[in-house]
Amino acid sequence: MDLKDYFSFTAIALTFIGFAPYIRGIHRGTVHAHVFSWVIWGITTIIVFFAQLDADGGRGAWPIGVSGTITLYIALLAYQRRGDTKITRSDWLFFCAALSSLPIWYISADPVFAVIVLTTVDLLGFAPTLRKAYHQPYAESLTFFGLFALRNGLVVLALASYSLTTLLFPVAVGIACLFLIILVLFRRRFLRLNAAPSNDLPN
Repeated sequence: MDLKDYFSFTAIALTFIGFAPYIRGIHRGTVHAHVFSWVIWGITTIIVFFAQLDADGGRGAWPIGVSGTITLYIALLAYQRRGDTKITRSDWLFFCAALSSLPIWYISADPVFAVIVLTTVDLLGFAPTLRKAYHQPYAESLTFFGLFALRNGLVVLALASYSLTTLLFPVAVGIACLFLIILVLFRRRFLRLNAAPSNDLPN
């Protein structure tokens, strides 16, 4: 097994480790996933996986494929467990944008345009999480996002071929995870400092 195989297998292992608590929470009824959001994320990730394979991403693409499969499984599990099935206009917009990547890929005969669309959709879908992290920094798991930032770094190292098609998605999502971690740490520190008792103030 060469070094790229090691990076790929480690990235796949981190994918399972990262998703395990979330899946366990759905089974226990403590987590109520938004079904349609996970469907969108699953579709975007799976299409990116095939685009990476088409661009000779090799073994580095497999963690993305595993992640997409698990994401669709979470969507199915959430539906079976009576998860949040409310669908907003923005949900439909993201869903249609994700599906539009297929004809774009077919017409252009180049997967890079599909990957650009899908990465944009994925990052736009990240916006509500960033907003929540800003207002409720203790409600987000740094471990979860840290694992996926590391996973995406390993995906990049495992890629057999480097191009915009193979790099854009893992790099962009990895940076988004790191940005969220920094935001959460900053907000937690800010809230702690502002909540600290001022014992030296006059009575």
